[in-house]
Amino acid sequence: MVSIDAVALLQDPVRRRLYDYVAAADHEVSRDEAAEAAEIKRPLAAFHLDKLTEAGLLDAVFRRPEGKTGPGSGRPAKFYRRADAEFTVSLPARDYRTVAAVLAEAVEHAGFEEAVAKAAAAHGPSLDGRELLEALRERGYEPFEDGAVIRLRNCPFHRLAVDFPPLVCGMNLALLERPAAEAGWTARMDPAPGRCCVSFSKTSDD
Repeated sequence: MVSIDAVALLQDPVRRRLYDYVAAADHEVSRDEAAEAAEIKRPLAAFHLDKLTEAGLLDAVFRRPEGKTGPGSGRPAKFYRRADAEFTVSLPARDYRTVAAVLAEAVEHAGFEEAVAKAAAAHGPSLDGRELLEALRERGYEPFEDGAVIRLRNCPFHRLAVDFPPLVCGMNLALLERPAAEAGWTARMDPAPGRCCVSFSKTSDD
């Protein structure tokens, strides 16, 4: 299925609610949990979840629910998580990723990381009186609170960060330091699998 068809599936309000719930979850979601979250029956949830999986928007995994192991525990259940695939719709076709990759490679070779960080600082999200979480959501970071720390479930620059981690992650930190400071938070490098490399902690008053 091409990207535009996959994205079009999300025009259905039920599918959009299911996708948004699974994408925001910090765990693999069962059909029962998804159905309850979307306030629909389990068979209907299963139908839409499988359609989203066929389109590549979700990944499906089979495992036994936690606490159920060994003989008599039943068949593995189906769980869903957001897929790693990216979908971009552009009419007519545009190829900004190649341009970005070429420029990133040139910057790394020339050693312009400091200049990139300085430029990035001027392009960070503006709070304009908003909370930091709201500004981060608008930029696609998908922030969530983990105790006293704000973490980011999504990296908007993921593909480039995989190929050019020091450059792109450094740029990302520079983008976020100013708005974080304005909101009373400190942005720092905190890489871990499955999320953005930056996290935030409350700035000490000391």
